[in-house]
Amino acid sequence: MDANGIRSKNQKFVIVGAGLAGASAAEALRAEGFDGRIRLIGAEQYRPYIRPPLSKDYLSGKDDLDSVFVHPQGWYAENGVDLTTGERVVGLDANTHRLTLSSGESVDYDRLLLATGSSPRVLSIAGADLADVHYLRTIDHSTALRDALKHGGKRVVVIGSGWIGMEVAATARTLGNEVTILDRGAIPLASAVGDELGRMFAELHHQNGVVLRTSVTADSIVGIDGHATGVVIDGGEILPADLVLIGIGAVPNVELAASAGLDIDNGILVSASLQTSDPDIFAAGDIANAYHPVIGQRLRSEHWANALNSGGAAGRSMLGQEVSYDTIPYFYTDQFDLGMEYSGYGPLAANAQVVYRGDRVAREFVAFWVAEGAVVAGMNVNVWDVNESVQALIRSGRTVDPAELANESIPLDSL
Repeated sequence: MDANGIRSKNQKFVIVGAGLAGASAAEALRAEGFDGRIRLIGAEQYRPYIRPPLSKDYLSGKDDLDSVFVHPQGWYAENGVDLTTGERVVGLDANTHRLTLSSGESVDYDRLLLATGSSPRVLSIAGADLADVHYLRTIDHSTALRDALKHGGKRVVVIGSGWIGMEVAATARTLGNEVTILDRGAIPLASAVGDELGRMFAELHHQNGVVLRTSVTADSIVGIDGHATGVVIDGGEILPADLVLIGIGAVPNVELAASAGLDIDNGILVSASLQTSDPDIFAAGDIANAYHPVIGQRLRSEHWANALNSGGAAGRSMLGQEVSYDTIPYFYTDQFDLGMEYSGYGPLAANAQVVYRGDRVAREFVAFWVAEGAVVAGMNVNVWDVNESVQALIRSGRTVDPAELANESIPLDSL
């Protein structure tokens, strides 16, 4: 054991949230030699899984359910992780270091990790509770959508043009369904990648037969015999629908943390070591609004890479190791024949100059966001094996010449 007794078998670490962040934390704890007790508690019936396939290959039917799980079924018992599924934590008393489960069981902890994730943002309009109206967050959500879409021929209306909405639209269209996307803004994904690249995604969907309605609002969902039949948009037009997907963002699940008096602001406020305002409680994944030591700002990310990386970092921090979570945010998407990886600091990229390397017409290029002479974000579109070089360039903070950045004859690693 170390000087603080952190690795003592008498120590009990509890992780609330059996998703990728929670599973990654448990794995890191064991990898770092922690030989105390680990209990991993999840509200869903499933063992920890990753979410990207739920809007991509699992939804499309290319992959089966086994492809989504973080670890094999036996991993948890083999590594001494007490996995509890289908159980909600309904109470947290930070003073007594005690949790209360929905079953009534009390669970004591020495150190606690909150990795409770997010929930879909609910659209509060008439008809949103009809059958055939879907959200996408969980395996069960994805399975229901998969069953509904797999034979094609459905009229699908997607409310929301974020990553989930656009990915489901692409999958649904590929399966032979008619798809209409409703976007409150003028350009889909503009808040994430800017107007110009947002238009590229809009054109991609248009070329594949998706109807994109911009600057419109869904006023209500209408139906017959309890089933959705259409979406009413502002102005009164009814768009026929056999299936409606609501994808208007997610909300971090901070209720437990708030009830315990932890500091909350757009998630749970944590330091660069992922420690909350309580020294024995840590947070990771979607809910962690973490101070990023490189850019000097707080960042909260709902992407799988953050769950993976912050979970491991939180596990090490729980052991008392010196941790500074400075990972560059990363996400990816697959839509029709377009694959993309994005790495970078969104707040710094918001007003940056965009420099392109490659063939934009063919959608085979790398885009760089340059602010104050340095690359702060990069996105490779149908160009592979460059993401590590892009991240290295971002991390270096070096001043770059935009002309050299755009010049394909100059290796990225030499800039």
